[in-house]
Amino acid sequence: MNQIVIENATVVQTMAPCEVANQVDIVVEGDKIVAVGVNAASGYPLATRFDGSGKIVIPGMVCAHHHYYSGLSRGMLVKAGKQTDFIEVLKQWWWRLDRALDEEACFYSSLICSIDAIASGTTSCIDHHASPSYISGSLETIASGMRSVGIRGLTCYETTDRNRGLAELKEGVAENIAFAQSIDRKKKQGEMPLVEAMIGGHAPFTISDEGLSLMAAASSETGRGIHLHVAEDAYDAVWSHHQYAADIADRLEKFGLLSPKSLLVHGLYLNRHEIDLINSHRVFVAHNSRSNMNNHVGYCSLLQHIDNLVLGTDGCGSNMFEEIKMAFFKHRDQGGTWWPADFLKVLARGNEILELYFGKRFGRIEAGYSADLTILDYHSPTPLVADNVGSHVVWGMSSNAVDSVMVDGRLVMEHRCFPFDVAQIYAKAAEVAKRVWKRVDDIMP
Repeated sequence: MNQIVIENATVVQTMAPCEVANQVDIVVEGDKIVAVGVNAASGYPLATRFDGSGKIVIPGMVCAHHHYYSGLSRGMLVKAGKQTDFIEVLKQWWWRLDRALDEEACFYSSLICSIDAIASGTTSCIDHHASPSYISGSLETIASGMRSVGIRGLTCYETTDRNRGLAELKEGVAENIAFAQSIDRKKKQGEMPLVEAMIGGHAPFTISDEGLSLMAAASSETGRGIHLHVAEDAYDAVWSHHQYAADIADRLEKFGLLSPKSLLVHGLYLNRHEIDLINSHRVFVAHNSRSNMNNHVGYCSLLQHIDNLVLGTDGCGSNMFEEIKMAFFKHRDQGGTWWPADFLKVLARGNEILELYFGKRFGRIEAGYSADLTILDYHSPTPLVADNVGSHVVWGMSSNAVDSVMVDGRLVMEHRCFPFDVAQIYAKAAEVAKRVWKRVDDIMP
């Protein structure tokens, strides 16, 4: 079994309790950390050496909500009508983009998002995919891009009835089930998957009761939880009250969709009863500060009451150093009382989702934990100690400091170099993006 030793590094634990240990060795065997400590490398003379002198090693970061389908969209100057509210933004932009995606576009979106994630120190992405013109097989395409780059991931299809009604909804559910079953077959053959499955849904206002029932059946059949947008805008909450005379969380609970494996996203307009209900089921909720600001949808005033809050980007890249900064600054701007250490807990909590789906331990640099690591070339005039780790992450560290990244015990980026031709991938992606851009312009809202 392959052994790698990161020698003489500073180890920083970002999951509470935060800790800092200087001049220690990290021994990795296969996909796990097997030893951490001063001179730990001495017992592994045949291991491959990585010089960690002057480097800081932190547990890999998790983007707890991403949209890989947005990977080719940056800078697209598409022709669009007015966008004076959130629903118009969806119709004029995002719902046209996802309809323009085909297999090739999905694959290159996945490659680009995965490369960008690794380059910024993110080792795992939890994806929420949509490509209404290419549903069947789309999740394997996304997963293939993730595996090619070497990032850990979860993905699901965004079940919805917004384009073709019940037929589209059923096709989305079927894709979620098919992908989950393909992962299970690999497990039975002894393969440990790098990419796992969830049961996806767009948002309750585009999913009928029949759709929620089908999602619940899919969740039960596959053993996976749901990944669903909720109350990103007030429209979703108002729609639920108007159409079903119920709060969104109550509607989800009615179909048994709230569980410890469930991941709800945004939640800006959930009320206190809904938050308490979600907490009682130990549901995860992903906060996406940059996306919320970009879409001008508001702020979650009950953010500090959510027990299992995690941090995502909602497709605004994969850079969790940027995301935690914006989450903290926006929170302070709104008069919140959390500090950098509190948001570091939120970021680190994404590892708990990985543990539920991969059945391994994540988020600490200790023997027995998965070897998902980010190696930083970070220098500060202020001492780095356990009590100020959060402040260093928010105020000092950035993706510019990322030197190398390890996922599942393998160095997927070493000294900012990938083991494949990144330039060639980006050149091809630009060709694909140009074609997608034209298709978006040809699609009517």
